[in-house]
Amino acid sequence: MKSAFITGANKGIGFEIAKQLLQKGFYVYIGARDKSKGQEAVEKLKAEGLVNTKAVQIDVTDKQSVMHARSELGKQITTLDILINNAGISGVKVDNEGNFIAESLTAERATIDTFKEVYETNVYGVVRVTQAFLDLLKKSSEPRIVMVSSSVGSLTQQSNPQWPMYDSAKYAVYASSKSAMNMYTVHLAYELRDTPFRINMVDPGYTKTDFNYNMGFTAVETAAERIAKYALIGPDGPTGKFFSEENNPETGEIPW
Repeated sequence: MKSAFITGANKGIGFEIAKQLLQKGFYVYIGARDKSKGQEAVEKLKAEGLVNTKAVQIDVTDKQSVMHARSELGKQITTLDILINNAGISGVKVDNEGNFIAESLTAERATIDTFKEVYETNVYGVVRVTQAFLDLLKKSSEPRIVMVSSSVGSLTQQSNPQWPMYDSAKYAVYASSKSAMNMYTVHLAYELRDTPFRINMVDPGYTKTDFNYNMGFTAVETAAERIAKYALIGPDGPTGKFFSEENNPETGEIPW
């Protein structure tokens, strides 16, 4: 049975990805910062008859936690087929009236502490987890890595006044963290270009979850399908590409 490990999978898009991969016959490891919440997610899935799943505690901002998760997974499997780096934070804060707080949002006023907090999860956390699990992935005949990205990380779109989200998607900290993660992924895909790896960045779309204070409009099921699609691509599939079906319904690929 093929296996998948998903960070931040105890809720939202990550949980739905887990459900969809379980339905396709994978054994899915639910990565969660809080082990009890991960276990709750597992019990929900098992209640739906999706029993091939287990919770793994992992805090992507903590090196020891990541290495412990790798050790625990290594006790159960010798090969990992899919890694989905889904855990992420926006860094965007709102006040009691639901208004964005500029110090967490704009390039002019966002604090260095906010940048550090977001990058610790969205960039350094992705690097920690990916590097820690690469050895298990390399033992798979068809290793796949999906980085959950965002179209707001596209430099081309962010600088194009014709982009529909040009005036509304200006999240300086979050957007730049996704741009940085994308660049890391491009280099990783290049380094592994002559191997069976297929590594891509996928924007699930503006999805209604607590991640964005439930202000999105994409259904979580649709968002998860977009991620799972690139976790399941065949040996001739793309690698090192950036996809957002919400922004480009025809081919999915969007500019950097």
